[in-house]
Amino acid sequence: MSDKPPSGLVNLARSFKAVAWSFIGIRKNSEHDKDMHLVKPVQVIIVGLILALLFVIGLVMVINLVVSV
Repeated sequence: MSDKPPSGLVNLARSFKAVAWSFIGIRKNSEHDKDMHLVKPVQVIIVGLILALLFVIGLVMVINLVVSV
């Protein structure tokens, strides 16, 4: 393994993965420890807000589809 930190895109992808798993509530302790060292808190907050917004939009779309039928 290299000591070079991951690039921005890899780090952002790791943030999305961490937040997605946290929404479900399933997470390995070893992966959590890696995320604590590699992912910045600001990234987790921004990704969390984006995924929460997408989740709410998805729910609204499903509800509108069910109600319109």
